[in-house]
Amino acid sequence: MPLTLLRYGLRPRHVSFRDIPPTPELKRGYDVVIIGGGGHGLAAAYYLGKAHGIRNVAVLEKGYLAGGNTARNTTTIRSNYLTEESIRFYKEGVGLFATMSDDLGFNIMFSQRGQLTLAHSEGALRSFHLRAEMGKHMGTRTEVVDAKTVRDLCPHVNLDLGGLHEVTGGLWHADGGTARHDAVAWGYAKRAAELGVEIHQRTEVTGFRKAGDRVTHVVTGRGEIAAGQVLQAVGGLNGQVAEMAGFRLPIRCFPLQAMVTQPLKPFLDILLSSADLHTYLVQSSRGEIVIGGGSDPYQLASTRSTLDQKEHLAEGALHLFPFLHQVKLLRQWTGITDMTPDYSPIMGASPLQNYWLDCGWGTWGFKATPVAGKRMAEAVATGRVPDLLRPFDLRRFDRFALVNEMGATAASH
Repeated sequence: MPLTLLRYGLRPRHVSFRDIPPTPELKRGYDVVIIGGGGHGLAAAYYLGKAHGIRNVAVLEKGYLAGGNTARNTTTIRSNYLTEESIRFYKEGVGLFATMSDDLGFNIMFSQRGQLTLAHSEGALRSFHLRAEMGKHMGTRTEVVDAKTVRDLCPHVNLDLGGLHEVTGGLWHADGGTARHDAVAWGYAKRAAELGVEIHQRTEVTGFRKAGDRVTHVVTGRGEIAAGQVLQAVGGLNGQVAEMAGFRLPIRCFPLQAMVTQPLKPFLDILLSSADLHTYLVQSSRGEIVIGGGSDPYQLASTRSTLDQKEHLAEGALHLFPFLHQVKLLRQWTGITDMTPDYSPIMGASPLQNYWLDCGWGTWGFKATPVAGKRMAEAVATGRVPDLLRPFDLRRFDRFALVNEMGATAASH
């Protein structure tokens, strides 16, 4: 094998290839302009071309490909939510992740290892029973387990018997898993580009030109382009871009921090979380322990990391696994969460006729990447919001028809 690789690398006619073509010149106009070159925008571009034959599409990214929240998350995938609407939506997302490597011909390193959320009180167990029954009703693999089963699923965890954070049981979600975040983005980007979609990096949107209630042109730092339809999917900047388009969104931004340790031998086969400790952990394929928690308690559109949050996450991780006390941290990062009042996303139509929204993801945008891209592409292509997305319409806030998922996160906000 090494000799084969050496001959391949040194042969005189070796031609390197690029997954993503170089950034082309902007055309005068496109059928669809997607603002945001993260996972959601790239997935929507792929499905527009693949499923609907719409290939005159431009993806505009102000920075580099998938360099925003897609690169600043902890790769968790799950569907153990509280409401019927959310469970149905994220269940479809889990199914798309399971087949994505084959569908794209690009290894996303999907690992369906299961997620365990710890209960530290009888009250927590009662709430888990509600979630488990709702999950079973919707066809997901979710069940309440006792402390003995917690020990079987995660032999190394500290059950803190008799202590303040004694583990009384847990919520086991066998459908939970992880995938490689950059591979998801690059897989969609590669296949979308092959279909004819143009990906424009370092292309910042600075404004819009409108005629009545329609966007006619998207203004960028590289010039104006005419747009038949526009899809906005820009993570923590969704509120700012919407204001440029002339309307406001019920969104507030909070930093969300995480960190990883040096690589260790495999010991954590599942995703483990504790809402009481505001901490969750998963071991990556490289052996690193990925540690995350709830978003910061203050509004800020910033990706700076803080010592306070590092200490907080370390405290939770050490309570669950005391033997990690001498393990070194490698790096820490921050994303910007765009939170809505009911902790559910906004998907579908906007106040403008040809302007579509994919925003308000808070802390669970990555796990929605394939289903959001697929269904938003359907909305843009057909002009009709799919039934799966209707509960997440922007107008639900006017009707007070909220989809409350505030308690569904693995690390409480």
